[in-house]
Amino acid sequence: MRQGIRRGQALAGAAVVAGALVAGCSAAGGTTISLYLSPEDHLPALIDRCTREAGGRYRIVYDKLPRAADGQREQLVRRLAAGDDSMDVLGLDVTWVPEFAEAGWIEPWTGADRAAATDGVLPGPLATARWNGKLYGATKNTNIQLLWYDDRLTPAPPRTFDEMMAQSQRLKAAGKPYEVVFTGAQYEGLVVFYNTLVASEGGHILSADGKTVVMDEGAVKALGLLKTLAGTGITDPSLTSQKEDEVRLAFQRGQAAFQLNWPFVYAAYAQEKPQELAHLKWAPYPAAGPGTPPRTTIGGYNLAISAYSPHKREAFEAALCLRNAESQKYQALLDGEPPSLASLYQDTTPLDPARPADASANPTMAQRFPMKDDIRTALGEAAVRPLTPAYQNLSTVISKVLSPPAGINPRATAQELRERLGDALESRGIIP
Repeated sequence: MRQGIRRGQALAGAAVVAGALVAGCSAAGGTTISLYLSPEDHLPALIDRCTREAGGRYRIVYDKLPRAADGQREQLVRRLAAGDDSMDVLGLDVTWVPEFAEAGWIEPWTGADRAAATDGVLPGPLATARWNGKLYGATKNTNIQLLWYDDRLTPAPPRTFDEMMAQSQRLKAAGKPYEVVFTGAQYEGLVVFYNTLVASEGGHILSADGKTVVMDEGAVKALGLLKTLAGTGITDPSLTSQKEDEVRLAFQRGQAAFQLNWPFVYAAYAQEKPQELAHLKWAPYPAAGPGTPPRTTIGGYNLAISAYSPHKREAFEAALCLRNAESQKYQALLDGEPPSLASLYQDTTPLDPARPADASANPTMAQRFPMKDDIRTALGEAAVRPLTPAYQNLSTVISKVLSPPAGINPRATAQELRERLGDALESRGIIP
């Protein structure tokens, strides 16, 4: 999964607040704008609002893609490759923009649309919507991982990976929960984790233009750190099958001391272990070493306009409405999606400003995202996965070569990646 689990939050009274804010039937008639996006619990209410604001000129229809990112991409690629003109607004994982732009499947954002789509957007998320100097998407939401820990085990969080591993070993020797859990399965989550280590080591997998393989010394150091972390007896025995939710559950069961995962874990913990929520703490990702800031990999989704849409003008307008400040705040509070707009990290008003704030029925950003300042800080130093039209091929190769992480030989593995990623860029021997 490209950005972690997109998890709807069970909020008591949310339906009442939603009704006050965005409910309403769309006007009949007008142009139909088809939105293709993964399932999101509270998105239909936003669609109703944006349809109503269109004043009868168009109505937005929500065509749900599969939950899994690979299934989403497969459906979009097949239809766009066939020139399907029934799709208008496309929800793209942040890694797909170069591929879709290079294929000529999506329209660049220009003029007033571009200005509106970039206004107030944090630089890291905005970088995921660009390709070859042009803007091809409007950031809908972003995402970034944090370090999660229990303050009863770890009163002060580790600042570096070395500190975290040392603390884990001390907890293990004391017979306490000690594991360091992260996404070690052979899939995109492992690629995200490795990309974070590479960026934090100051390294590069590809050149800036995405055309050549680099795999420099920073990338080699990252391989060594990944091997050490996986091979010193402090990870979960099922590391090579752990994805985001398995990581979350291992931590919630009390077998792990440190969890490296997306912010959705806070909402899950609040719902499933509310009696212990006060002890769930978070901190920025550990640094690769002293004096080197961590650079954590961004997730999220962008809204793009199909090149085959017969209603491009209306599609751009609809996309802007679906990702404006009101929409991003609504989905942050109800769907747990970190916003890409800087202003929302300073927002203090509740979901419905006309009513008193309430943590369950009418929450504020501080109540729903108490970790928002750390998310905002992490986004300021964030890393983007290699930008290339061949990213799907790259991801397939990297996850395969790095699995299992404990079997890595840094120099030899780096050379294997150089060779196989070179083939991946040319689509040789790869099945996406």
